[in-house]
Amino acid sequence: MRTSLLLLSGLISFVMVASAANFNQDIDVTWGDGRGKILENGNLLTLTLDKFSGSGFQSKNQYLFGKIDMNIKLVPGNSAGTVTTYYLRSEGSTWDEIDFEFLGNLSGDPYIVHTNVYTQGKGDKEQQFYLWFDPTKDFHTYSLLWNPQRIIFSVDGTPIREFKNLESTGVAFPKSQPMRVYSSLWNADDWATRGGLVKTDWSKAPFTAAYRNYKADACVWSSGKSSCSSTSPSQNSWLSQELDITSQEKLKWVQKNYMIYNYCTDTKRFPQGLPKECTAP
Repeated sequence: MRTSLLLLSGLISFVMVASAANFNQDIDVTWGDGRGKILENGNLLTLTLDKFSGSGFQSKNQYLFGKIDMNIKLVPGNSAGTVTTYYLRSEGSTWDEIDFEFLGNLSGDPYIVHTNVYTQGKGDKEQQFYLWFDPTKDFHTYSLLWNPQRIIFSVDGTPIREFKNLESTGVAFPKSQPMRVYSSLWNADDWATRGGLVKTDWSKAPFTAAYRNYKADACVWSSGKSSCSSTSPSQNSWLSQELDITSQEKLKWVQKNYMIYNYCTDTKRFPQGLPKECTAP
């Protein structure tokens, strides 16, 4: 663990903790009875699913705002019925959560990337995408940027979704509950692939996803306090980061060409009117 100075625009800046990319130091494998493994002196982690169990891990630290990066290589071949998750979540019955879920598919068919945001235990903010590459051939970087103004989901540095803080219009935003990083690989063939029509082919098991280069540039929450502290004024940091013009164009490109579901256009689901954030300028 190393500490460095993180700068925030305005009158406040914060001390940031940048988590070293070592799973032994930063991650606990929490379930799976040995199916989750930390390898290569902490530089590689694998999760495995077989007919009896999946597996999962969580970060040792809790964070209140951060930029979390993870390199993931998803389950190759016929991954139908499997789900690989990578997300932030707080504790309790009124939890906050920021989700990446990768829904497996038949060999040759693309994965569906499912995203969602929960605040105070309420989600229903799903957007789904195809990827513009095969996520099983190599590692790709999946990033969650969470600051007081917005949440940005990115793939290899390309934003695919932005969820803004619109509390001024009555839309709840996760900003007060610290969250851990979680990931899991599990069987969800009752819904994951084509609405549950395609079941997991256990003759292809075990299924394995691989992880490396975990990095958490974040404010660590411990004993009711944040590691962030006031120092001198400055600008340029993930705590004040927003999408520049180039990133906005990339976001539009992804959403035009690869988005396959957006709750903000699902008028049948919301007959009384779309959620407020869907119609905000």
